Amino acid sequence: MHSNPSSLPDNPDPTVDDDDQPPAICVLLFNANDPSGAGGLAADIAAVASVGGHALPVVTGIYTRDSVEIHDHFTLDDEVVADQTRAVLEDMTVQAIKVGFVGSPENLSAIAAVATDYPEIPVVAYMPDLSWWQDDLIDQYHDAFAELLLPQTSVLVGSHSTLWRWLLPDWSGQRPPSARDLAMALAETGVPYLLVTGIPAADQHIENTLTSAQAVLGSGRFERFEASFIGAGETVSATLTALVASGRDLGEATSEALTYLDGCLAHGFRPGMGHVIPDRMFWAEPDEEDNDDTLPPPTEGFDMPPHDTQH
Repeated sequence: MHSNPSSLPDNPDPTVDDDDQPPAICVLLFNANDPSGAGGLAADIAAVASVGGHALPVVTGIYTRDSVEIHDHFTLDDEVVADQTRAVLEDMTVQAIKVGFVGSPENLSAIAAVATDYPEIPVVAYMPDLSWWQDDLIDQYHDAFAELLLPQTSVLVGSHSTLWRWLLPDWSGQRPPSARDLAMALAETGVPYLLVTGIPAADQHIENTLTSAQAVLGSGRFERFEASFIGAGETVSATLTALVASGRDLGEATSEALTYLDGCLAHGFRPGMGHVIPDRMFWAEPDEEDNDDTLPPPTEGFDMPPHDTQH
């Protein structure tokens, strides 16, 4: 016997009153799928969930990559990206948008159109290192990013080296450009805030600086880790977006995101033969002092059989 769907109540659980539920913190994520889990949507989703947000992942492309390097990238059609986005936005209330690597000027145009239609939603844009890509494609992507997305962007996030190569390629100063120098280079695009990560500092430290073109708003110094990481930029940008979505002040959200990233890196792990990946769920690991005597004994005798079934 089949039930008539039209006869079912809107809320199938009569014990749950929607008025009693806190509003969900929904974060719209534009990024490529990364099968290694180092970056892309996998990193975004884990970071957003770690600070209490609900991820709405829009797939913009697919990486072929491992923990060593990116081998290739396949971009989805902009209509597919737009259809995914509209379906979510017509159903849910989104508190913030994070834009990672979306693969093409066409996809950037589609995302910029969405941001234009929802001007009340803050946009955090992340510019990754694209040195693995073809030079002509990098130039096209950078140009489209600056023209289409940056005017809609509330905060731009990127590493010092990546932003330097992109925004100030002809820098001739005797010292490296400061975070504020980079922000001033962005001034014409209308981006109000810039978070620059990985600025070299003395005594084996790095600095991360939140700035505008007018003034440095805050800076944090962290000890440099000896390991080579991938996925750190995705982690901090997604975390910052989720914290802004939750209503945090930008300064407070930045401080919390950077502290969280430091913990992720301190607990980083190497699942393959390449770089170390941040442990975005380090906070969920049990303490060594936890008493395991309260846990039930493990069930024995149910080993997984080998995958050698004959058909």
